[in-house]
Amino acid sequence: MRIIPAPVAVVTIDLEGERLGLTVASLVSLSLEPPLVGAAVSRQAALHELLHKAGEFGVSVLGAGQEHLAQHFARGVPPSALWKGIAVREGDGPPLLEDAVAWLRCRVWAEHDAGDHTLFVGEVVAAESGSAQRPLVYIDRGYVSA
Repeated sequence: MRIIPAPVAVVTIDLEGERLGLTVASLVSLSLEPPLVGAAVSRQAALHELLHKAGEFGVSVLGAGQEHLAQHFARGVPPSALWKGIAVREGDGPPLLEDAVAWLRCRVWAEHDAGDHTLFVGEVVAAESGSAQRPLVYIDRGYVSA
């Protein structure tokens, strides 16, 4: 599977003021009516249980030049330092990263066991296009713009 390009996105939650984010390369469009997307999250990830409890999540689709954000949210940075120096868009709900290619706000629609991951299915309640830069993809253990 490492030779198949995958979009790079940061999935975020805000649960009673506790904000967390995780880089995923598993974002997939599932349905147009209703609009549904899916993201697989490891059961070992700190985000997993909080996402289950939050019931909603944000998605920032990363673009060329945002590899540093992908790496930052993939490393398991302690929550106290996770948002230090990270520009976010102001608004209600989960934080969304500035200068992304696109943003989604989703309500958890379903959760499915998927081996050592859970596939979180989100109903898209808001979608917005961002910068016109090329999207960032993950392929063969590295990031490239598509």
